[in-house]
Amino acid sequence: MKLYCLFLRKPKRKVATSFHLSLFTVLSASSESSNGVVNRSTSVRAHHLLNSEAQVVLNRPQALNALCNALVTELNDALSHFDKSRSIGAIIITGSEKAFAAGADIKEIAELSFSAAYSEDIVALWSHLANNIRKPVIAAVKGYALGGGFELALMADTLYCTSDAMFGLPEIKLGVIPGSGGSQRLTRIVGKSKAMELILTGEYLTGKEAGEWGLAAKVITGGREELLAAAIKTAEKIASYGQIAVLAAKEVVGKSQELPLREGTEYERRLFHGLFGTADQKIGMTAFMGKKRPVWSRI
Repeated sequence: MKLYCLFLRKPKRKVATSFHLSLFTVLSASSESSNGVVNRSTSVRAHHLLNSEAQVVLNRPQALNALCNALVTELNDALSHFDKSRSIGAIIITGSEKAFAAGADIKEIAELSFSAAYSEDIVALWSHLANNIRKPVIAAVKGYALGGGFELALMADTLYCTSDAMFGLPEIKLGVIPGSGGSQRLTRIVGKSKAMELILTGEYLTGKEAGEWGLAAKVITGGREELLAAAIKTAEKIASYGQIAVLAAKEVVGKSQELPLREGTEYERRLFHGLFGTADQKIGMTAFMGKKRPVWSRI
């Protein structure tokens, strides 16, 4: 089982077709080199086209990227590293051609008792993305996103998928229910009736339907290559803006899912006011009035 991360950095000189990409395998403890690349006990490096984004690829093909504790721990470590890096402005999570993630690794949890499941608080660490990552995250889904895999995609800030992707929360077929926020997040997006139908029947919906239901921000007709190209284009645009405003924008939209309208609006206004204390607010508005392109502080 491996989790690959693609660390994408903008080159010093703008070149039309050549950007630097560092590919590394997430394994154990890491350190960061002077050029911003994470050094792991095993690493592979390559060069490709990209800017200041990070791409995390789930790679457990023999199990269709089923989420075991080891994989999720590695995923969380990679997300935390990129979240702290000042050279990263957006993160993409994706899987393989066949599967984004086909749910939990059932062999790992099937024999647990209630006492063990409760005392160990199983699957709690799966919510690291939703609870702790401040930078924008795009889930790029091709193939199956089932159970915990679907829940992971729902934790992302926006979701792109191919039209033939397959989503579902089939836990009912295993004698349990979603355990990582699936019932809560799905209901907030598609409404009670559709969420209830999916969860009670365990049936799947296609990527095309995900777009129609408002689950996916963009549905791609094509394969994984076209999907990643669309996700990278959006991540690159997000990363090009002033990062303080980007963090604030993500925060206020997230609060809309938790606060009543009045409190949410007041929270938004306070953050809006606060941005007038940043260098990027002055840079952006001065550039707008001068009809120039802003050069953000990157702080």
